[in-house]
Amino acid sequence: MYKQEFEQILKTRLPKSALFYGENQYAIEQYINFYITKLQANDDKLNLYFDDYDFEKAKSYLSQNSLFGNTNLLIIKSEKTIAKKELESLLEMTQKSQDNYLLYIFFGLSKDIKTSTSLFRSNDSVEVRLFEPSIKDSIMILQNKANHIGLNIDYYGLEYLIIMLGNNLMLCSNELDKLNILNREITTKDINELVFSETPLSAEKLLIDVCNKKLEPNTINTLLNSGEDANSILRATQNFLNQILLFQAYIKINGTVNSQDILGYKLPKQIEEQKATLANRIKSSKLLKAFEYVLQCELEIKSASAPQKETLLYSMFIELQNIL
Repeated sequence: MYKQEFEQILKTRLPKSALFYGENQYAIEQYINFYITKLQANDDKLNLYFDDYDFEKAKSYLSQNSLFGNTNLLIIKSEKTIAKKELESLLEMTQKSQDNYLLYIFFGLSKDIKTSTSLFRSNDSVEVRLFEPSIKDSIMILQNKANHIGLNIDYYGLEYLIIMLGNNLMLCSNELDKLNILNREITTKDINELVFSETPLSAEKLLIDVCNKKLEPNTINTLLNSGEDANSILRATQNFLNQILLFQAYIKINGTVNSQDILGYKLPKQIEEQKATLANRIKSSKLLKAFEYVLQCELEIKSASAPQKETLLYSMFIELQNIL
């Protein structure tokens, strides 16, 4: 099931076991915290994360009887699928005792969890796939967070923060907590000065704009004003172009796109689709020409004086837009 259906279920009952998977790690953590709070299980829960998972340990935990009526909440996080027989046994134990609950968080590929999802579709179990939120949805989530902690920040400030941090809600939420210490209205200037920007993520928007013929000098200013230097932006540009070439080659061979196979890690769905669109639209000859041009610019920029570096960087992106 999807997020909306699960939200409706939570209004009337708390499923005894749940499987969470997908790209929205922020929502997954929110649901884990919801279970912990609802069951008052902060002191009684058992976390088995990744290599810590051990079936006998999990089974022993759910087998224990609580003398004081406390809840046994087992939380498993893993990049590997749990053996079917082990999972069936743990699920059966949650059904036999009103005190037992199981949360299974899977971080691998969605296709690898298909067998397990069917096990969570019976009795009082649910499987929930959580997709990466859109920018609009992320703004709404962060606005609710800001209202909750009493932080004064407007729509454009939240949008700016989300774009700067590549729509990573976990990072954005943490930054809101930090900015709240200022105890005043938060502006984009505050975000520029106080929020650490990961260059590859920040440069992503700039490079997508270049490919779409929508270059805005202010985006380059934002990168430079946030403390990024010309060399780091150059590296991000080369990496971006290389990724588009890899996407293009993969799509030509397989007819589909899968960033996990291409890059070795899963991109947010929105970014994956953007890169696939660019890979399909831009000719490989133009991409190669752009790559060679950036390498040429790298030599000029690295050998130039500090005041010249910024000018050369602006010129490079303007020419890149013409090439692509």
